[in-house]
Amino acid sequence: MQILRDISYKYFKRNPKKGNMNTKELRDMKKTLKLSNFQREIIVGTILGDGHMETNNGITYRLKIEHSIKQKEYTDWLYQGLESWVLKEPCEKKKAVFGKVFTNVWFNTVSHVALRYYGKVFYRDKVKTIPINIAKLLTPISLAVWFMDDGSIKSKFHKTLLINTQSFPKNKLEFLQKAISQKFQINSYLRKQKEGFQIEFRGQDAINFAKTIEPYLISSMKYKIDPIGLTKLPKL
Repeated sequence: MQILRDISYKYFKRNPKKGNMNTKELRDMKKTLKLSNFQREIIVGTILGDGHMETNNGITYRLKIEHSIKQKEYTDWLYQGLESWVLKEPCEKKKAVFGKVFTNVWFNTVSHVALRYYGKVFYRDKVKTIPINIAKLLTPISLAVWFMDDGSIKSKFHKTLLINTQSFPKNKLEFLQKAISQKFQINSYLRKQKEGFQIEFRGQDAINFAKTIEPYLISSMKYKIDPIGLTKLPKL
């Protein structure tokens, strides 16, 4: 499983000159781009989470990823996985919220017609949604990326995992729950919050979800499932 976790580092080499391409070089570079399965899985997972698709013309789209500086290692991992589609390494920026200044790390892909599919299925009228074919798109890697983006454990006293899905309406979340249940045999519940609903995995379902994503979590994100105690549980 370490091979899968490190796949992006092995296959996507850094090119410090990409950010200085002229228009023709950029056009030529875009012609060579093709999404790998691994990159598709990353894209699905992060759009379910904090990733954002942007377009100026409805034809070409780009993916923007931004996280707190505290998640820099994770942001760098996403960058390494998508690096062939990115011109510049992750950059830091300051953000003021209610008088407090926070530092985030961000990057975006180039705009490309190959990303239009994800912009079309995951957005309706510029609002993020759950596509009808989500069951086909979900994989253990995309679940892991989604959880690394927006997941957590309820507390060290509960074997309950939560994913912040408050931006999606209840009917879309129910559709997503059904897809996860059918494809991975993992059931979940909706936990009402002031802003919307979280998806909640309890008991054995939390254990099964953790086992599904654990091989693909980077080391700095393992703390999110450590209280589940996978190493102390019998294998299914």
